[in-house]
Amino acid sequence: MGYGNYSHEAHVRISKGRSKGSRGKVFKQTKCHPAMNPYGVKFRESRDSADHPNSTPVIFALDVSGSMGEIPGHMAAKTLPTFMKTLDDAGVPDPQVLFMAIGQGTHDRAPLQIGQFESTAELMDQWLTRMYLEGRGGGGNESYELGMYFAARHTSCDSWEKRQEKGFFFVTGDEPPNPLVLKREVKGLLGDDLDEDIPLASMMKELRESWHPFFLIPDLGRGRSQGPAWRGVFGDNCIVCATPDDVGYVAAGLVALTVGARLETVLARFEKTGLPADRLPGLRSAMAGYAKSIGQ
Repeated sequence: MGYGNYSHEAHVRISKGRSKGSRGKVFKQTKCHPAMNPYGVKFRESRDSADHPNSTPVIFALDVSGSMGEIPGHMAAKTLPTFMKTLDDAGVPDPQVLFMAIGQGTHDRAPLQIGQFESTAELMDQWLTRMYLEGRGGGGNESYELGMYFAARHTSCDSWEKRQEKGFFFVTGDEPPNPLVLKREVKGLLGDDLDEDIPLASMMKELRESWHPFFLIPDLGRGRSQGPAWRGVFGDNCIVCATPDDVGYVAAGLVALTVGARLETVLARFEKTGLPADRLPGLRSAMAGYAKSIGQ
């Protein structure tokens, strides 16, 4: 997947009027869309093409549980539809984006929903609006580790297989980490047979083999409560954003930093494309620690 070219103008036309509409008018799913059901999926593929000869796969996993309040609806309606443009503004080459939704693995009806890697406005929007924003959770922490498992074992990307260039895995949420990938949840949701549960540290090590993983906490309040635990898992790749509106910019900026851009260059690109100057300090603060960790 991932063929065709992105047009921001086309995406604006598609999403026009959403800022005035309700979440229910945009996200109408009342259960997991069949196309986003991960059961039996062997691989989601990100491939090079004439349009995208150096494809950069990006997975964006969104916590859609009740504890996130209106953040999932806001992000899915406003932030994520412009994520591709934000990647382009940050100078990221040939991005292909897969959207994923995550809930609570045992108690939710649709705790893992998986799109496809796409590069066009129409197809990206199609996967976004197929999301079932369940808004439940409860009975335990959200199962972010299931998204990590899927990325590590159920993706096939030319960037890694041809060029040994890692993709980018982002998950945003506000619950503590679970210590294990549970074999019973993996069996029930994906159909995979595991010999035993997988410790989270082992899952992270496997994920890091072919992905740059990041945990994005959407605001400073949640950062104070959840940051320490997630830094223990993701290290400097646990990023606390100033506000949920910054999440897309921060994610795109982190990709750009990783592929060689300087932090000030990324911020200047954002400002040049129309981001108000008063937004820049929050973005700088969110990305500065990671920039320092990679030698900037």
